[in-house]
Parts: sequence; C-alpha cells; structure tokens
Amino acid sequence: MASGLAGIAVVALAAGIANVMEPTCSTGSALAIGLGANLPSAAGGPCETLVAVRPRLESLLHIWAAEPCVLHWSPLVRSAPVGGPPGQPDYINAAVVVEVSRTPSHSAALELLHGLQQLELVFGRQRLEHWGPRSLDLDLLWWGDLTIEEPALQLPHPRWHQRAFVLAPLLAIERRSPFQAPRGYPPLTALMEATQERPPRPLLPQSHGWLAGSSATKDHQAN
Repeated sequence: MASGLAGIAVVALAAGIANVMEPTCSTGSALAIGLGANLPSAAGGPCETLVAVRPRLESLLHIWAAEPCVLHWSPLVRSAPVGGPPGQPDYINAAVVVEVSRTPSHSAALELLHGLQQLELVFGRQRLEHWGPRSLDLDLLWWGDLTIEEPALQLPHPRWHQRAFVLAPLLAIERRSPFQAPRGYPPLTALMEATQERPPRPLLPQSHGWLAGSSATKDHQAN
C-alpha cells in the first residue's frame, strides 16, 4: 500500500473557483470511493446495481490510472437514509480503497469525477432533489492528502468521516487491508464510535454475487 504523501503542500489557486492543495511528493497515494443505491436501475434492485457497476468501475479505474491498480472492496451493507425526503427505502452501500501510483492532482481528480458521474448516468442516476433517492451514487471520498474546495468537487468529501454508511465499509476494508486515510482525522474506529447514526447492517457474505476483497488485472498479479 502506498503510504501517505509527505512533504510540503503547495497551494494552487484557480482563478475565481478553486482552492487546491497538491502535495509535492512524486509518489501516488490511496484513494477511496463510496458506493450507494436505494432505487432500482436497469440492472435490477440496489444490490444488483452495485454488483453490475463493480466491474465497470474497476475498468474505469485501471484506465484512469494508466496502469493496473489494486482495489480493496468492502462487503455490502444496508443502511437507513440520512437526510433528504422522508419515506425513502434503505440504501445498499459499499466502498473501495484503491492503491494507485498516479500523483494526486486537481486535474486528475476532476477526470475521475467525470468518469464516476458518467457511470451514474449509465445506471439511471437523476439529480432531482438534494439527498433524494437514487439508483446509483459514486462519491470520491479522498485521494491521499489532496485538498480541493470548489463547487464541482470537495476533497476530502466533507461528510465522509461523519457517515456510518461510509465508515462501516471502510472499517471492514481496514481490518483486512490497512490503508492510509487522509491526515488530520481520528482513527476510523473512533469516528465510527462518535457518529450518532444507526450502524449499517452487513449483508450475508457473497450475497447477490458480491465478493469483498482485492482485485487487480492479470498483468499486475503476475508481477
């Protein structure tokens, strides 16, 4: 696993839009993506949607990284909606932590965000109301210590450390494959204990064809 980036961060100010802090170290760092769904898509119910999007997301990440990368997947969990309109169905959530050597940067993060949003559209995502129900939600949670503050993207995600439906999948990954979260946050276990939300309920292992674990391309595994 690539360690957290060291060195002095430089501040890049994009005229009128973004505060971007990009670490100057030349090595890459882990990134995390949260997945969720509580409406059906063309693939079926929320569980089937996440199972269907998983290989597409893996392909997107390998292409975006320009090399094979290792993906550590969480199990699926069922969580109650947080915020938004009342009466929503429960969500099915998961997370993936990605080992990537690409250097964290503003432009690369926006490139990945665009790819995630295109995948959401493939599975029928419609942005009709704030925190409303959705057929697929793909959130870039962090990428090393890269900091971005702009309307299109905030890194780290401003609420990743407060949401049980994010923390529980990440904790499941960490127990199996420790990783470096962004600096400046308490340990995941402490964050989970501090949240006031109801803990998600894990689904049965391998349910709906979902396998938690690591994956990589054959070329990467052979090295």
